[in-house]
Amino acid sequence: MTNLAVPNSASSVAAAASTTANAGATTSGTTSNAGSAAALTQTDFIQLLTAQLQYQSPTNPADPTELASEFAQISTVDGINQLNTTVSSIQSDSAASQLAQASSLVGKQVTVSGDSLIPNSAGVATGAFNLASAAQGATVTILSPNGTLAGTETLGALPAGQNSFTWANGTAGTQYTYQVSATGTSGAAVSVTPYTVYTVDGVNVSSGTQSFSVQGASTTIPVSSIQSVLGGTAT
Repeated sequence: MTNLAVPNSASSVAAAASTTANAGATTSGTTSNAGSAAALTQTDFIQLLTAQLQYQSPTNPADPTELASEFAQISTVDGINQLNTTVSSIQSDSAASQLAQASSLVGKQVTVSGDSLIPNSAGVATGAFNLASAAQGATVTILSPNGTLAGTETLGALPAGQNSFTWANGTAGTQYTYQVSATGTSGAAVSVTPYTVYTVDGVNVSSGTQSFSVQGASTTIPVSSIQSVLGGTAT
């Protein structure tokens, strides 16, 4: 009696299926990737194992241990595929949630590191800065792009932390810079960290990362660059 060759592993079965599927594609005169072992499903593997048992040689039957191993491999592959599907779904849901949160900032004012003042169409600009400690008074000096004095703002007593101011004498389309000098209750200078305030126009999600398009800037601002949200609606 002729002893039929019996595949003893999932990889051998997959290879046999690939050869059979490719041969069928050649007979029909078409080329297809359906014969790829990578495209085999759990159902395909079970059918192949059934055929393996059906055509095994009575004098050399398939090893039960090998069959158990093949079923374990099938279950592992199927579990990984299900896990990948679940992870993809979670990532998709997370991205949608992040986009929704970022979209809520459209029309709001956000701060980034910098010392620029960007007036809107009405010539009004907002600036923000952080004080290391409370100040009994502070003065804001605004400079034109060429470095000349454009204006000043005198502020009263301010608490430690983030503070903001508004300057209404700017020209739309011009980017100014500003400096803040603050004095503490003891008369000593207070350390100041300036911020540039932008109004968010839209959200971008290209290249898999989120960024904001803002008024007064030709480039987008990464989400990671935002220091705080002032919460003011664009005017």
